[in-house]
Amino acid sequence: MTDTLAQARAALREVVPHLVTLVRNVPDPHAISVGTWTVGDVAAHLTHVFHLDTDAIAARPLPDATVTTAGMAEANATMLARDDERNPLLLADRIAALADTFDDIASRARAATVDWLQDTRLPPAAVACHLLEECLIHGYDIARAVGRPWPIRRHHALLAIEGAVLPLIAVLPPTALVDQDRARSFQARFDLRLRGGGRVLMAFARGSLTLQTGGARDVDAHLSADPAALMLVFIGRRGIGKPLVAGKLTAWGRRPWKLARMLTAISPP
Repeated sequence: MTDTLAQARAALREVVPHLVTLVRNVPDPHAISVGTWTVGDVAAHLTHVFHLDTDAIAARPLPDATVTTAGMAEANATMLARDDERNPLLLADRIAALADTFDDIASRARAATVDWLQDTRLPPAAVACHLLEECLIHGYDIARAVGRPWPIRRHHALLAIEGAVLPLIAVLPPTALVDQDRARSFQARFDLRLRGGGRVLMAFARGSLTLQTGGARDVDAHLSADPAALMLVFIGRRGIGKPLVAGKLTAWGRRPWKLARMLTAISPP
């Protein structure tokens, strides 16, 4: 845990200065970024995530939120409605200051686990990796909206997936990250191999998602994935086609077509 926390803090110290520069140079905070959110909304949301994850590690009270697509949309909308700041210069300064505060508090984290949303408990390392994931994804959202590059380094994406996404799947209810309407009849097991990282079995069964261990001989498909490409595909920022053609994702097995169905079944918050 200590090693992963140190890696996540180091990654944030690398990513946040680029994020701050990106936000500071936003030409139009009213430009649409992702969904109905403007670039200013995304930047403000990022400051809320910094507050949330800092409060978690500091053992301060957290908002009451359900970690599902609908639950987090409601919580995020409430926070954005209470915070009308959309000035890129001020939000950039806020992100920089909050990042320093987070790093200071994380450097003194000693608890094995801390309270997080929906009565879950996570290692401080997972909280730091969650913050890293949010910076990577929303940095991508802002950069795409303003026509700027936003390269995501493999080891940063790997930390976000192995250090945050997989631990969250493990502790949340198995229905939390699955679209119940689209996945009600979906059953499949996938052997996910993260390039530069480890392997995990993902099992979908009628509206639930669990992680499993053991042999991968009876899976429907194997997926070898570049972590950055996988993260953007899973979160719905890219389709699966181009990463497959580019070799960023490689699939094989008895039923590789089920991977496309999996992407419709997943419902990230």
